[in-house]
Amino acid sequence: MRALLWRGALHYAGVTLHTAASGAVTALDTLWLRLQDKGHEGTGEVRLNIRYLHDYSEEQVLDNLLTMLNSWDWRQGPEALLAAVHAPESTLLPPSRMVLDIALHDLLARQAGVSVAAWLGAKTSPPAWHTNQTLFWGSDTQMLMQAQQYVSRGFTQLKLRVGVADFARDLARLQKLRQRFGETISLAIDVNGQWPLPQAHAAFLRLGELALSYIEQPLAPANDHLLAELYGYGIPIMLDESLNSDAALTRLIAAGGALWGHLKLVKLGGLAPTLAAARRLQLAGVPFMVGQMNEGHAATAAALQLCRVVQPAFAELYGADGLTDDPVSGLTYRDGLVSLIDSPGLGVRFNAAQATFLQEFSDARCE
Repeated sequence: MRALLWRGALHYAGVTLHTAASGAVTALDTLWLRLQDKGHEGTGEVRLNIRYLHDYSEEQVLDNLLTMLNSWDWRQGPEALLAAVHAPESTLLPPSRMVLDIALHDLLARQAGVSVAAWLGAKTSPPAWHTNQTLFWGSDTQMLMQAQQYVSRGFTQLKLRVGVADFARDLARLQKLRQRFGETISLAIDVNGQWPLPQAHAAFLRLGELALSYIEQPLAPANDHLLAELYGYGIPIMLDESLNSDAALTRLIAAGGALWGHLKLVKLGGLAPTLAAARRLQLAGVPFMVGQMNEGHAATAAALQLCRVVQPAFAELYGADGLTDDPVSGLTYRDGLVSLIDSPGLGVRFNAAQATFLQEFSDARCE
């Protein structure tokens, strides 16, 4: 087997990424890993500049991944390598595991001649899934214009990022969205853990009139033990930043459905552990979302393939919508859905001419 690592910066047309957690983001610093074995290729992806989510710097993730890629025995088959990625003794960070996990799943599914969803056990399922769209921080005029564009394209599940300014400003923006679109949209907010408990109490009290689908991460993860104080307001609470381990899943399940979960491949380390987490929540009857960061076509396609398997109540797959310079292609956004061609693997294509080559890895004994 042979591996090739690529890097690039991805940009959006007409969208500025700005949340309370991230600040303004001008580009997505992205890695792609290409695996070649027995005439087939698999592609994995991970975004590097998301330290605000998991506290790993770009350099930490890249160094961690390079250490593993340089030390692996590339004579092993993809099944053995996938097992090594998720072995208990592995020193891979979750983002490093994600890029390897996705590439290996893509390769294995292509070798089997089936989609990643089918390889993971999905029954008959269309190669598409509904997705929300996020309204980032910006002027009210920009917010309403972007919301109108999404609704005109059939995307009626909208989520507003809040917590950048004071709550009065956030509330006014939400009221403008309800005044413009009424009940034709499903409206949620993402606080990114910015509220202290007293502010959360005051906010929940005012937000009841807006019929929100859920409030995502109202408190910082360190304050998860205080969340029970917010249950009585009757607005569903979705956890995101808090949900990054088996122990966090156990705490979520213990809430008995009062808390919902936002599962992301980059937090849990790829398709295999995220599928396992989704199955745990399904067995416990806990509603959950399969989502992502702002990411390119390959990572978004992986999350879409997982949705085909676990059929989540919510999905956040907008990451590749509007990218202008992604070397990976294959996704289409239309009528409230993200879709791809139902072909073997992830269902995407990689154009090396649009990325910067970093390094090749192989075992000379295999040549």
